[in-house]
Amino acid sequence: MHRRGSSIKGEALADPFFGAIWSPMNEHRVLIVGGGLAGLAAATVLSERGIDVRLFEKEPFLGGRVGGWTDRLSDGTPFEMERGFHAFFRNYHNVRALLRRVDPGLDQLLPLTDYPLLGPGGARESFADLPRATPFNVMELVRRTPSLTLRDLAKVHVPSALEMLRFDPEQTYTRWDRTTAREYLDALRFPPDARRMLFEVFAHSFFNPEDEYSAAELLAMFHFYFLGNPEGLPFDVMKRPFSHAFITPLLRYLEARGASCTTGVEVERIERTSDRWVLHVGGERVVGDGLVLASNVPGIHALLDRSGGVFSGPTERSLRSLEVTVPFAVLRRFYDRPAPSGASAFAGTAGLGILDNISVYERFEDESRDIATRRAGSVIELHAYGLPRDMGEDAIRAELIEGFERIHPEMRGAGVTDERFLLRADCPAFAPGSHALRPTVQTSFPDLALAGDYVKLPFASALMERATTSGMLAANLHLARFGMRPEPIRRGPPKGVLTSRSWRHAGAHA
Repeated sequence: MHRRGSSIKGEALADPFFGAIWSPMNEHRVLIVGGGLAGLAAATVLSERGIDVRLFEKEPFLGGRVGGWTDRLSDGTPFEMERGFHAFFRNYHNVRALLRRVDPGLDQLLPLTDYPLLGPGGARESFADLPRATPFNVMELVRRTPSLTLRDLAKVHVPSALEMLRFDPEQTYTRWDRTTAREYLDALRFPPDARRMLFEVFAHSFFNPEDEYSAAELLAMFHFYFLGNPEGLPFDVMKRPFSHAFITPLLRYLEARGASCTTGVEVERIERTSDRWVLHVGGERVVGDGLVLASNVPGIHALLDRSGGVFSGPTERSLRSLEVTVPFAVLRRFYDRPAPSGASAFAGTAGLGILDNISVYERFEDESRDIATRRAGSVIELHAYGLPRDMGEDAIRAELIEGFERIHPEMRGAGVTDERFLLRADCPAFAPGSHALRPTVQTSFPDLALAGDYVKLPFASALMERATTSGMLAANLHLARFGMRPEPIRRGPPKGVLTSRSWRHAGAHA
């Protein structure tokens, strides 16, 4: 059942789940802190096996960074606001498995045919129609890119470039984790235009600035998204807002299996008895024989501070090592003029200040299409990742708009009827040297699992897929304790094509 935090105290006496006494009616109960994709994935797998699941999310909505909330335009029209554009890459196998619980045919996904990259002066790169197999995808991209000449290729540092094809989940981090992504990209010796168009857009997509980002993590991302991705780089998008197409149906799915999801309430602290975890929530105590900590990094640190050393030892040291990266910004504008007919539904950008991508929402999302049609306008979203820490909101907004209008000068002077600006700093950092201390799903407590896009996995993964996969693995850890069958975990090729045994295990289950 879905509860809101404001009702907890009033319902506590009537509902024994909020009591501290263990009920023998449910053989196992797992508590989940955090209702993003990681927590929802764990809740789904556990509730499907008949586990009594109790999930708590401090925000008034579920979904975390893919969640949404209802807002209203100046004319009173309701719309779903989100934290920015999300791409369903076709190698997001575990995200898609979770989505299939509520959309078996993946009918809510719309395939985009290209992942265009736009730069100043009409510069453009395309990832459409590339061969899916490596190294043929690389050869074709290099052959047709306008930003590389044969003379440029002769200057590339081949040993450094080949590291992209040698990804190994252990050796790559041993060799490259203490190097910054900027130092690695410098070592490639690509010409500035090619580096900007082929590498910088991609590197910025993980929210970390190049000089604060592990080169090993960057190499893992090259492998996961492109060089070790047999599905190709183009991706799918949601036809409807995430809250309508994914999160709300998943909540109903969980409720039908007896899971309780409480939003708008913060877990005040965690304590541990001899064999139980106790959450203090809304003035009550909630007891379980398993715990999944699926909060974001700021939430984890706050819980550690309030819980008096409950995780003392290796687990707390690894959690304390986590940091957040620099801020990112989202600017959604409701124009009174249609977007140019040639504008892509989504495009990455480079060389345009802080602007990293442009999304034309009515080209794929039904709600935005209705608004744009009714107003004869357009719904445009502009993103910036890895922002300078001292950059103010006015400067961010102005530079985003200036970059957009350089790409689409037809929109200069267009009226803006509504606008929403978000500036957040809660995404995990992947700093050089951080991999060794980064926590894994399994902890020093047999009945505690961690889940989130900050978690270290034994294979390359990122963003939505890493969060979802870690949630499923966290559920599997508890299922193993209870003697129940695990959830299949799918992953791509674990190693690069120049590393032995690279492609043999593509699509394997972990």
